[in-house]
Amino acid sequence: MTEQNRRLVLAQRPTGLVDESTTRLETVPVPELEEGQALVKVRYLSIDPTIRTWMDDVPSYLPPIQIDEVIRSGGVGEIVESRSAAYQPGQMVFGMTGWQDYVVIDGGDGAMQVLPDGVPPGMAIGILGVTGMTAYFGMTDVGRVADGDVVVVSGAAGATGSAAGQIAKIKGAKKVVGIAGGAEKCAHIVDELGFDEAIDYKNEDVAKRLRQACPDGIDLYFDNVGGSILNDCLANLAMRGCVVLCGAISTYNSDEPPPGPSNYLTLLVNRGRMEGFIILDYLDRFPDAQIEMAGWITEGKIKSSEHVVEGLEKAPDALNLLFSGGNTGKVIVAL
Repeated sequence: MTEQNRRLVLAQRPTGLVDESTTRLETVPVPELEEGQALVKVRYLSIDPTIRTWMDDVPSYLPPIQIDEVIRSGGVGEIVESRSAAYQPGQMVFGMTGWQDYVVIDGGDGAMQVLPDGVPPGMAIGILGVTGMTAYFGMTDVGRVADGDVVVVSGAAGATGSAAGQIAKIKGAKKVVGIAGGAEKCAHIVDELGFDEAIDYKNEDVAKRLRQACPDGIDLYFDNVGGSILNDCLANLAMRGCVVLCGAISTYNSDEPPPGPSNYLTLLVNRGRMEGFIILDYLDRFPDAQIEMAGWITEGKIKSSEHVVEGLEKAPDALNLLFSGGNTGKVIVAL
């Protein structure tokens, strides 16, 4: 095999946002396949906030990316060569690819799934992939959203937040309030996605607006950002209210541990519940959830959008979009 593989590896652990010193672009030969293996040409990368946490040398649900290792991420690719009965050349597959042009997979371990006919690559790593499944199980299983709930979602214009808010409406929430940055994003989640109200955290007093939008308190808060917004939502929690800890994107680039929320005692007074989850715990239930989600998409009940960045070398910039608020919807890198 004479093909060359471009790959982005972790050169040093970042301080704050990823910059030009964080990753290094290398070119190495594509290895010859062994029996049972297949070669995937990566076409699209899934850009998710958790990638930034994997770059830090701290314990997590997956081990940190090591120095000189390929940056870990999901993606979609095409089987271009196969010595495995599990994969045929020409098939599109999705799973863990890393930030690189090619990846070798073992057919026997189910490393990547074949993309079903008719499913666009963006949906496979977005609304029907880990992004959508995170919103689905976070809202239904962890949050236990119910008819008549008042729901607040932070990061509401992002891939997971936008799906979570729409799922809450489908499941019977009385009111869904999204928190997003900027007038354009706030208009998008209300006018296009069906949120009942939006709060612009960049230009409005979030605590004050929460009291106005949710005068009887928040039954379910789906937290994607942590920090001060989590604290504001805790202060306005309803009796028996729930906080779902999905992510804390506002803290991922901080050098210091985030301060504990000062309003946590509302959980005690209001008999509330705050619970985190990891989507890997729900892998065996993905097929049923994907069928239900696909039905909602077909019926026009749920919409998704993609923010596409071109070029492997632009993957670090694409990751930073998640923290600067420069994206609306799912960030994808097209190789």
